Amino acid sequence: MSEKQKEQKISRREQILQALAQMLEVNPGARITTAALAKEVGVSEAALYRHFPSKARMFEGLIGFIEETLFSRVTLIVGSDASGKRQCEQIITLLLAFVEKNPGMARILTGDALSGETERLRDRVHQLFERLETQLKQIMREAEVREGLRTEIPAGSAANLILATAEGRIRQFVRSEFKRRPTEFWPEQWSRLAQGLFRH
Repeated sequence: MSEKQKEQKISRREQILQALAQMLEVNPGARITTAALAKEVGVSEAALYRHFPSKARMFEGLIGFIEETLFSRVTLIVGSDASGKRQCEQIITLLLAFVEKNPGMARILTGDALSGETERLRDRVHQLFERLETQLKQIMREAEVREGLRTEIPAGSAANLILATAEGRIRQFVRSEFKRRPTEFWPEQWSRLAQGLFRH
């Protein structure tokens, strides 16, 4: 396969994933068929299946994109000199801002777009949230040693509460058909949460 053919193959894959994300955004609540997706991309269904063996693989491609985008930035946040409290805030703000910019991805993260799809996809989304929660917990534990930052409730419980709040905001975003922005009210809500959770 020539370099040009490889590039075309990659760009067609990207095009299919972008079209799927776009359809999730403009048709909230609707199930997406491969026929409709093929029409959106401007190819036959057979051509779709040449790039992805199944619709589940297309969703996996989008979940992979979400993981890559979020965790590459989480790594930068964790590697920064910011305080533990600030790192927790930055990670959740990153998650909410990413979802706000990519409404189709919000439907994947809430599982809304995955109903009727293979369980493997829901497991992968579950693992993504588990990783985020574990990361928050780890930041809090390290901040206790490094900065003397303590949590009013055990670190695991605090991490769970912070993430549950963010998940609730993402769900509201999907339920409102993307009218209720996840970052709206977040700064003052975070400030109140942090005040109740952390003490030096």
